[in-house]
Amino acid sequence: MQTIKGILFDKDGTLLDYDESWLPVNRELARIAAEGDAALAGRLLLACGMDPLTGHIVPDSLLAAGNTRQISDGLVAAGSPLSADELTHRLDELFANAAEFSVPVTDLAGFFARLHARGFKLGVASSDNERSIRFTAKRFGFAEYVDYVAGYDSGFGVKPEAGMVLGFCAATGLDPSEVAVVGDNNHDLHMGRNANAGVTIAVLTGTGSRESLAAASDHCLNDITELEGLLPDLQFA
Repeated sequence: MQTIKGILFDKDGTLLDYDESWLPVNRELARIAAEGDAALAGRLLLACGMDPLTGHIVPDSLLAAGNTRQISDGLVAAGSPLSADELTHRLDELFANAAEFSVPVTDLAGFFARLHARGFKLGVASSDNERSIRFTAKRFGFAEYVDYVAGYDSGFGVKPEAGMVLGFCAATGLDPSEVAVVGDNNHDLHMGRNANAGVTIAVLTGTGSRESLAAASDHCLNDITELEGLLPDLQFA
């Protein structure tokens, strides 16, 4: 394996704790899509992968891994009276505003600063919109350490396609084999594999489990802080 020189992170469930950050947003998403009809909102949540009572998210479901357009299409298919175009617009606004209330997994400014100091190129690739990613990076103080940002609307394609990884490589001058892709669901890991990334790393702060992530990950960590202990082996492979 080549030396790892760049790390491309997913955002939600990877840099941000999924349950703390997104369960309230998902409930509001369903309320919007149901136009306030509580019974319909519950059915929409179920259809998109969330148990409305327990908050459990099905790994790799629409709410776990879909982008705004895919979620909107799923909500319409499940009975939302709104159009997919209107929902996409309203949900993008919801998600951008939700970044203000998101909960980080760790001190992201310090975490990114340490990785930057070790010479890594760093990027964030999310199924959220680019505005939300940039707001998150600014809010938590790591924007200055990020070399690349890609959302579903940034023009690099969507997960699990390879485009976001290849865009990171183009922005940093790295080969895919020099890149580690870090994420909490199989869309992230399959994106890495489809791009021939050097290593795929799963974390358990999102919607996946060790069992659901095992096949597509080279390493499975409890959270991103464990990455710092793994990196010496990857840097000098």
